[in-house]
Amino acid sequence: MKIVVLNGSPRRHGNTEIMAETFKKGAEKNNHTVKILNVASMNIKGCQACKYCYSHGGQCVIDDDMKNVFNELKDADMVVFASPVYWFDISAQLKLVIDRLYAGGSTGFNFNKTALLLNAGADHVFTAAIAQYKAMTSYLKWEDMGIITVPNMEKKGSMTSCPQLDEIRKLGESLK
Repeated sequence: MKIVVLNGSPRRHGNTEIMAETFKKGAEKNNHTVKILNVASMNIKGCQACKYCYSHGGQCVIDDDMKNVFNELKDADMVVFASPVYWFDISAQLKLVIDRLYAGGSTGFNFNKTALLLNAGADHVFTAAIAQYKAMTSYLKWEDMGIITVPNMEKKGSMTSCPQLDEIRKLGESLK
């Protein structure tokens, strides 16, 4: 299975990246191929709602790094959305990518399995991000393979000693 992890954290080597790498190691134990895309470092603009994609086979009119994301997604079997929670929701960088998935909605997606990995510096801040993810998976009929939230990650790297890392690794290992 080819799995693409969309890492929406702008912080390199931070808690979200640790989550993504841990998931990757678990999935690779079952010989899955995992590609982590650090979308926060890519040049991705917001959707213009021009609907060009609907009359051009899913091709977006915007020429930016989203074409690289679509290239990775075209033969993916699963997508993992990984993000820190900023101001009660996923990062703006990951939200840009999700909004641009609109172009793929015009033709459909190859993948139908997804998962969500979230972390935050506080507790009880995951509701909006989870609601968006659930609405998206329901609408697109994607199979949710798991949602893991990790609260109270106040310092960069604090994820390394977090007990939920085992749960994240096991999620990757559980995939068939």
